Amino acid sequence: MARRLEFTLSFAPEAVEHLDLIPPKYHGLLRQMIKEQLTHTPTTETRNRKPLDQPALFGASWELRGGPSNRYRVFYDVDLESRVVEVLAVGVKDRSRLLIGGEEYDS
Repeated sequence: MARRLEFTLSFAPEAVEHLDLIPPKYHGLLRQMIKEQLTHTPTTETRNRKPLDQPALFGASWELRGGPSNRYRVFYDVDLESRVVEVLAVGVKDRSRLLIGGEEYDS
């Protein structure tokens, strides 16, 4: 049986700062979601994972949705050659507002 090659996760310093602004009770959920969704098939489109039109926020090429009511957004880029997923930003979707690092962005 062939073993799936894993991707390494890398977090931009800004993404870590964004996580610090999210309530700590959701940190474990976000860590688990990121690990489960992005270490094996980060470029497979699903209901909660989609490629972004360019240019996108923070230079991300993909978006992952998750958490209660799919309110959390993880923006990331993938280097297929080196098998690295770089998490570039983490935000909260509140109705039609997207908040990343305390700032509102067009979603």
